[in-house]
Amino acid sequence: MENKETDEVEKLKTKFMSAWHNVKYSWVLKSKTCFSRNSPVFILGKCYHFKAEDAESPVASSGSYIDGDLVTADVEAFRRDFASRIWLTYREEFPALRGSALTSDCGWGCALRAGQMMLAQALLLHFLGRDWTWSESLNLPTLDTESWTSSVARKLVASLEATLPGERPPGPDPRPLAQARAQEAHVHQGEAYHRTVLSWFGDSPAAQLGMHRLVEHGRSSGKQAGDWYGPSVVAHILRKAVEEAADPELRGITVYVAQDCTVYCADVIDSHGQRDQQRPDGGAGAGGRAVIILVPVRLGGEKTNPEYFDFVKGILSLEYCVGIIGGKPKQAYYFVGFQDDSLIYMDPHYCQSFVDVSTSDFPLESFHCPSPKKMPFSKMDPSCTIGFYSRSVQDFEKISEELAKVLRPSAKEKYPAFTFMKGHGQDYDLSGPPALQRKERPFPGASRRPGAMAGDFVLL
Repeated sequence: MENKETDEVEKLKTKFMSAWHNVKYSWVLKSKTCFSRNSPVFILGKCYHFKAEDAESPVASSGSYIDGDLVTADVEAFRRDFASRIWLTYREEFPALRGSALTSDCGWGCALRAGQMMLAQALLLHFLGRDWTWSESLNLPTLDTESWTSSVARKLVASLEATLPGERPPGPDPRPLAQARAQEAHVHQGEAYHRTVLSWFGDSPAAQLGMHRLVEHGRSSGKQAGDWYGPSVVAHILRKAVEEAADPELRGITVYVAQDCTVYCADVIDSHGQRDQQRPDGGAGAGGRAVIILVPVRLGGEKTNPEYFDFVKGILSLEYCVGIIGGKPKQAYYFVGFQDDSLIYMDPHYCQSFVDVSTSDFPLESFHCPSPKKMPFSKMDPSCTIGFYSRSVQDFEKISEELAKVLRPSAKEKYPAFTFMKGHGQDYDLSGPPALQRKERPFPGASRRPGAMAGDFVLL
């Protein structure tokens, strides 16, 4: 009888928390992210320039503002690139996590979501390449209303289903028929992998890289559903998730986590290994698997040392960089780029409804964000995990050579953020607890004020 009453209390508590999260994390402020027209913008290795042109130029995007001036196509290209990155946020109403009554990760899962976004970017690189963009990325609705609750979100998704590719009458194609068909096949293949990657991050026990699996893998490090996670722990959880994923498509990729800020080259080369299954298009390249290299680091003491700001810019300027799991104290973000002295990030602190990704035509809109956000480098928490994608051993050799230049310490900062060492980790005396057990500051959800999600960005 006592257990039954306890269960009822837990269910009531869960319902109350779900209602509270729906209010707290669905609030949208009418703010706009400002971008300078005079400085380049970097996003995961790509550079964009925003410059004003004469009044006769066509508007690049109805969601872009430049104080009345019109902008070049680079703004549209930037928006398309950013909105094509996979956005994974808090969700509610998903199947309860094992051993708990939790049906939402609101307030505690932001670091895991940031890790998912980094892993998703690596998988997009692996299957589709850095130049891939989603065909509907510029058709996303801007989030500029005062609130967008889950019920409104459902209605919005339903209204957008008619605009999905394949339901529009095709327009005339001036290109030769063979070229048009080849392009159509390429787009179709891209959309197929797009959906496949998203399905791996679904919020159900069956999803290979979903929240349910990540929480299960976190148990070995003493973490439970509802606990807070730091970027170093998340790196090890991602490694386990990919290692134990059963989908044949994921056998061509593995994850290596650096030990104590050191990448052991022989271990990475061994990780490339021999692929079990060759994809028709060549997959990770002849001779082995692709490797996602995750490097947990700490860029200072209580605050990030300003001497590392240029280092972070250098990292995010590299095309094989898949971003940074980081944030500011009490909030985890996925850093994808920068402009001047501000980081550009994707924010997981936004509550959306559960989407059943097991269906063949699940809606895609809620997995893409039209609204880039910026944060000063000075607010960056020093604990973070940096990610890289290496397609082959030859790629890794190039990556290590290029990173050696970025990693050179400045005159004031005598130590690099991390290092490359020849040989295997076991060749060195690595005493002490593994990185997974090291103490680090967690990211306990959003701050106490409502989270801001911009509808557009502004060029100044």
